[in-house]
Amino acid sequence: MSGPEKKGVPRWASYAAATAILASALAALVYLNRLYPVGLGPRQPIPFSHRVHAGIKQISCFMCHDSATRSSRAGVPPLETCLLCHARIIRNYPWIARLRGHVAQNRPVVWERVNWLPEFVYFDHSMHLMRGVDCGHCHGDVRQMDRVAKARKFEMGFCIRCHKKNRVTHDCFACHR
Repeated sequence: MSGPEKKGVPRWASYAAATAILASALAALVYLNRLYPVGLGPRQPIPFSHRVHAGIKQISCFMCHDSATRSSRAGVPPLETCLLCHARIIRNYPWIARLRGHVAQNRPVVWERVNWLPEFVYFDHSMHLMRGVDCGHCHGDVRQMDRVAKARKFEMGFCIRCHKKNRVTHDCFACHR
């Protein structure tokens, strides 16, 4: 006799115990969000994959974030923007049905915010876009992200280095108003 059977424990019981321990560990990792790739952003109330929409489908950032080209904020698009396509495409997918329910009841979806700046910092998306700054410079390659994660820590040094490199103002009052 070898292994566990020497002590009177059947081999199948050892395998069952090991499988139960492994399954428990796997469940804990899923529950704690540890199985996902490093840098995966926060869970959102309705899952949205930028990788699918902006990457695979090649939908422009500005289809959804249209205010970025004309205002200081890029903003989260209204739910009706999603329904421009999803009124016809995968309508019965449970998350799309939930989205339609929110629209029908005029109930907002409270998204988990990923990027933010302190209130005392003024940042104008449209100005940066007009100067040719790519969204990915600050936000990372969103086209590869299922759940958007913060790509950079928005600290003053990051902005100052960029402004100096591109020979634009680094006067304090350009950003601090």
